[in-house]
Amino acid sequence: MLLAVLGVAAPVAAPARNPPAEAFKDSTTVTATAYNSLEGQGAGDDHSLAAWGDTLVPGMKAIAVSRDLIGAGLDYGTPVRIEGLDGVWYVRDKMHSRWRNKIDIYMGEDQDAARDWGRRRVIIHWGEE
Repeated sequence: MLLAVLGVAAPVAAPARNPPAEAFKDSTTVTATAYNSLEGQGAGDDHSLAAWGDTLVPGMKAIAVSRDLIGAGLDYGTPVRIEGLDGVWYVRDKMHSRWRNKIDIYMGEDQDAARDWGRRRVIIHWGEE
């Protein structure tokens, strides 16, 4: 390619906003709710501190997972596609041990978005081929 000969890097295609389900090896249906980093939500005084020590910042594509899903391969940092949402989300938080087969989607400080999401069943995909 002429650009490579001249020492100019060729443009690289941007990653897909929603990788197809086939790009992941595992999937399951879970209950999905939403949460915010606001006073009165979450445990402790720092409402933006996740269970693994991450500081959640509005705009992050982060999820919390129930602990049974950690054993299924949804460990810290795992990329996840959530059907019905754009992009790839990342496991950054874990939920109380009372929850099973559940994810919580981080929606920054947007309480309206969290309320609009509500509670629903979704298919999630993870585990790169």
